[in-house]
Amino acid sequence: MKTRVFGILQRIGRSFMLPITVLPIAGLFLGIGSSLTNETTISSLHLEGVLGNGTFLHDFLIILTKVGSGLFNNLPLIFAAAVALGMAKKAKEVAVLSSIIAFFVMHTTISGMLSLNGSILDNQIINPDVLDGTITAVCGIMSLEMGVFGGIIVGLGVSYIHNRFYQIQLPDFLSFFEGERFIPIISTIVYILVGFLMFYIWPTFQDGIFKFGQWIASSGYGGTFVYGIVKRAL
Repeated sequence: MKTRVFGILQRIGRSFMLPITVLPIAGLFLGIGSSLTNETTISSLHLEGVLGNGTFLHDFLIILTKVGSGLFNNLPLIFAAAVALGMAKKAKEVAVLSSIIAFFVMHTTISGMLSLNGSILDNQIINPDVLDGTITAVCGIMSLEMGVFGGIIVGLGVSYIHNRFYQIQLPDFLSFFEGERFIPIISTIVYILVGFLMFYIWPTFQDGIFKFGQWIASSGYGGTFVYGIVKRAL
């Protein structure tokens, strides 16, 4: 039992490594682009003629900044696809596609629930009464701020569904939908339900994270010590 659990954790860890590899280049793009397009930095280096507004390098660095931001902003989707890829045993491309579909389905369901309860107003405007930072745009969908955890939830869930059902046999009149074709269908149905659950469950986690952050900020050196331990452990 212990060996099996350890093996699963190893596979999950290897799945995380794939999206993590994109972080250094994204960080470089964002850091270099934002620092070298900063007016104060440009003037202090006396490089207005090379890096100033309207120059080729300035425009190129603006693009680098946007590329870096785009990668960071879409990390949840990248994690969803990468975890499904790493955890699927066979037909990995089907698992990746299904995870992307499930990711959009889950967040669209959450967005619909937020609209129904008044947290999101017309024209995708967040209700001023909503706690700042709890709702954000996820790939253009206004949803709960779940970060990469949302992607991990999708990747792990879809990979489990995929490994269990990718060889499923259906009655003859439904044979077109059997096997690998069944995975996107069942993933869509399951993640509508997961979206409903996350709408009710995730705010509790958000509240816990928020209170934990408040405790760290108000606990002096003790809070800093705990923060350091958690950061290094992650």
